[in-house]
Amino acid sequence: MRTRLGGAALIALAGCVGPGRPAASGPAPAAPSPHGTGAKVAPTKLVPLGSFSFSGPATQGGLVSGQAPAGITALSLDGKPIPIAPDGRFLVGFGRDAGPRAVLAGRAADGRTVTREIVVAPRSWDIQSLPTLAKGTTPTPEFLARRKIETAQISAARAVRSAVEGWRQHFRWPVEGRISGVYGSQRIYAGEPGAPHSGVDIARPTGTPVVSPADGVVVLAAAAPFTLEGNLLIVDHGLGLNSAFLHLSRIDVKVGDRVRQGQPVGAIGATGRATGPHLHWAMMWQDQRIDPQPLAGPMPAAK
Repeated sequence: MRTRLGGAALIALAGCVGPGRPAASGPAPAAPSPHGTGAKVAPTKLVPLGSFSFSGPATQGGLVSGQAPAGITALSLDGKPIPIAPDGRFLVGFGRDAGPRAVLAGRAADGRTVTREIVVAPRSWDIQSLPTLAKGTTPTPEFLARRKIETAQISAARAVRSAVEGWRQHFRWPVEGRISGVYGSQRIYAGEPGAPHSGVDIARPTGTPVVSPADGVVVLAAAAPFTLEGNLLIVDHGLGLNSAFLHLSRIDVKVGDRVRQGQPVGAIGATGRATGPHLHWAMMWQDQRIDPQPLAGPMPAAK
């Protein structure tokens, strides 16, 4: 199945066989015969490692789909292990403030390695300065105690790795409507930066159905509204990729449910810290917050 992520711009990146590894060509020295007959043991011929291939936007906030060379059994990005599918497919995501370069390394079963340097393109962000507005009030101890419990639940849910392959699909919008907030935007309050916006907001009336943008497994379905996110739902799409849906008026699925692309999972609301009814759709790959918009493509025109 062909995965279309973001743009599908092909990225060709130079690579090299890791230092200290046996060359792919040229015979290995023959081992002496244990019986002294002078017979030579046939050398083991190593199959050359191929190259990585990529598609998708290698940009800040982007998600890249890749294919590892045959024989690669383990991958890492900047030294951190990343998941790889049995057919060699993998994902690589970059956060809003990702640096200009990242190094992808693959290791074969025989110990050889192949590496690629990925050049990450910068993006410009919508930055709004509010010089006369304070950032906010100091959190109370009660809020901090409750928030600690909520963030622990969110972290545990995002650590789940389900045997699903929604990540292979072309993602769809969970709801269609006016985009009222974009990924990466940020406000500066009296010179103090606020947290960057981590997803995309779609404004629709309370009760508007929300569907799953791809196949997945429900890993969190809030039993009660969280302080900031309100009624929060998280769906794992596999291979380290998940979607979070915030401020829902209701949740129609439960933890452990397998959901299909396009299946209703809840409804838009204004629970938690929200100024009006809308869906906040956030996505993460591993520990990186990525932009959902390139995955879903242009918002369909209003009917």
